[in-house]
Amino acid sequence: MCKRIHRGLGTALVVLGAASLAACQSQPKTVTVTITRVVPETIVSVQTVEVMVETEAEPSPTPEPLPKDLVVCMRQEPTSLFRYGRTLPSETAVLHALYENDYTHLNYAYQPQGLVKIPSLADGDARLERVTALAGERVVAADGRVVTLQNGVVVNTADGETAVFDGSPLDMEQLVVEFSLKARVWADGTAVTAADSVYSFRLAGHPNIPADKFKTDRTASYEAIGERQVRWTGLPGFRDDTYFTNFWPPVPRHLWEAIPPNELATADLAARLPVGDGPFRLTAWEPGSFIRLEPNEFYYRRDEGYPRLNSVTFRFNPDRQALVDGLLQGGCDIITQDSVDISQSSFFLVAEADDLIAAHFQVGTVFEHIAFGVDSWRYYGDGDGRPDWFEDARVRQAMTQCTDRQSMVDDVLFGRAQVVNAFVPDTHPLFPDNAVSWPYDPAAANRLLDEVGFVDEDGDGFREDPDSGLPFAVTMGATTANIMEQQLAKIFQDNMRDCGIDVELYYLPANQWLAEGPGSPLFGRRFDLGQFAWTTADTPLCQLFASWEITGPREEVNRETGQLYAGWNGLNETGWWIPTYDRACQAAMNALPGTPEYTESHQQAIAIFTQNMPVIPLFLRLKLAVTQPNVLNFQPNPTQPSDLWNLFEIDLQMDNENQLAE
Repeated sequence: MCKRIHRGLGTALVVLGAASLAACQSQPKTVTVTITRVVPETIVSVQTVEVMVETEAEPSPTPEPLPKDLVVCMRQEPTSLFRYGRTLPSETAVLHALYENDYTHLNYAYQPQGLVKIPSLADGDARLERVTALAGERVVAADGRVVTLQNGVVVNTADGETAVFDGSPLDMEQLVVEFSLKARVWADGTAVTAADSVYSFRLAGHPNIPADKFKTDRTASYEAIGERQVRWTGLPGFRDDTYFTNFWPPVPRHLWEAIPPNELATADLAARLPVGDGPFRLTAWEPGSFIRLEPNEFYYRRDEGYPRLNSVTFRFNPDRQALVDGLLQGGCDIITQDSVDISQSSFFLVAEADDLIAAHFQVGTVFEHIAFGVDSWRYYGDGDGRPDWFEDARVRQAMTQCTDRQSMVDDVLFGRAQVVNAFVPDTHPLFPDNAVSWPYDPAAANRLLDEVGFVDEDGDGFREDPDSGLPFAVTMGATTANIMEQQLAKIFQDNMRDCGIDVELYYLPANQWLAEGPGSPLFGRRFDLGQFAWTTADTPLCQLFASWEITGPREEVNRETGQLYAGWNGLNETGWWIPTYDRACQAAMNALPGTPEYTESHQQAIAIFTQNMPVIPLFLRLKLAVTQPNVLNFQPNPTQPSDLWNLFEIDLQMDNENQLAE
């Protein structure tokens, strides 16, 4: 028999009928046969009879494969497709289709796509040059501001020192980076050139164009040095960790330059029907309903079979449940992460188990953690208001070992999140081999606490401080609005009882818990334990735990570190610090990616952190997108904000073009 497989309601429907059988089987056919009966020497009779004989049926024509029409459902419609200043996920998604990615940002690293390569100091297509800075020239001062060099300005010199400019020439460092474009083509058949990128840079710096001016303000020059090569030169003193991204994405200069910049952002040619160099071109936009795209016949990778799809339609509906219903009924192929309510994860997992959908869980770049009040503010703790429970690193190590982080992941996040051991995940390119992990081991944790001297003398199940006799009873704060954090807090509370530690939980609104000190118990350093989330990044944020970021009044000196506090908007709420960590972190922040100092210093700082544990890192938070089961090559990534970064290679499995013959 023949089977025709239909997508709908998330299931495969098998439709059988006479027409389909006729296309597959040999059919009986009536023919006329003349039979002559013969007896020896005498013909008795001649008869004509009808008999049924089996003949081979005419071959059925091979059906044309059904078109691969992808439907992406999102909550928000783009307000514009102008290339600058776009922030909505829907805008980013459509722009991935219309314009080629110059580079991708996957797994805390960058990869070339429309560029020939990612420049690096190691390869020589990025370099630090020594230049002489003179009075009146624009430079970047030691504090990061763009200034005109004049007497009294403090700058970083080429020798790694700081100096106060007094009118005499100063040697400073200047970054120079060169980029090469692949042989890309605009959707009207015109070649993409370096001049298109230079034009884009000039637009980005124009006051009437809604683009971030941070990089353009710190650029000394951006110029074409070949048909498809450009060179970026930074201002003297600008040390940029992401120098390899200082390439301005090309725009079609031959179409846009006739339009004044102050009109460009609202011009149809740039905002409603832009001509790009990506895998698709825009063919229809029905406001409030949909945007339809079809393949760009001039896409430079067409010979590789890209894009895989025959069309892409973006549909918009602010109702999350309506989007889910559309997916289950076959009207949507993808619902992107920004349009999915992750609290519905259990529903999506059940639907996935029934082969109705595919749930794509992906860790993000936000990590949950529990901070220790190592060095509290004034009279809150540290032997003043309470025993100094957390000063000894062994206590922090033990409490980490007593925390069943994998259970938190399994019970609260369906086993889909990733436990972390530092302020970057173990999968980060800079995570060191000599990092220390503290796996769940209550027996080892109890031995460590015994070693420190916190023991249960009175047999009530809780340890006591040997000096004061006070029980090891502390509080932990979190926010009222985050149900997940409250679930984690209760697991942690139960875990700590197994180690003789009594934890009382309390919750505050986020605007109080996370406010700047001294109004916040967290950043005012008046807490025992605090649960909240930090972000992680390509460049590890070691400064989160550095001494110069300890919160406190900016005009006062930290009695422990001997340096001024960072102010109440500082980042280090734990108060923890040690000189070796500070030195490694400072060296890492002074180095540039691509140098040995950058890698070695960051890895040293991470390793020191894992030995000392000023916080208990828990896990990376999850992102979730859902698709039909037959969507191929859908690849959300922790560090790539858009789910549709690789729309050029996303495909639909059509079950052998919807024709599966048996």
